[in-house]
Amino acid sequence: QVHLVESVGGSAQAGGSLRLSCAASGNGYSSRHSTGWFRHAPGKEREWVAFIDGGGISGYADSVKGRFTSSKDNAKNTLYLEMNSLNPEDTAMYYCAARVGYDYSRLPSAYHFWGQGTQVTVSS
Repeated sequence: QVHLVESVGGSAQAGGSLRLSCAASGNGYSSRHSTGWFRHAPGKEREWVAFIDGGGISGYADSVKGRFTSSKDNAKNTLYLEMNSLNPEDTAMYYCAARVGYDYSRLPSAYHFWGQGTQVTVSS
């Protein structure tokens, strides 16, 4: 089993920054697992935001590319999402996720474990 616990999100003004973290635990977790970040805004579909595959290669959705950075600390089994130049369209519930596999995926259905979600609110 794998447990993912996200930090408290928060609020920011447009142009500001926030950093999310996600602590992974459980016998089933490996640093070689692919991980991802998703977000879900009211009235919208769940949206893939970023991934890090088992080799540490990261990828980003066009909507956040150049503004968000995903990273992980394997020694601490913790994932991070650094969010800069935030805008109100980034307001959503954010989720970290892990999949038992080395390869990345942009599909929510490919992930086996999910964090509880954390709210990010950006005001104009």
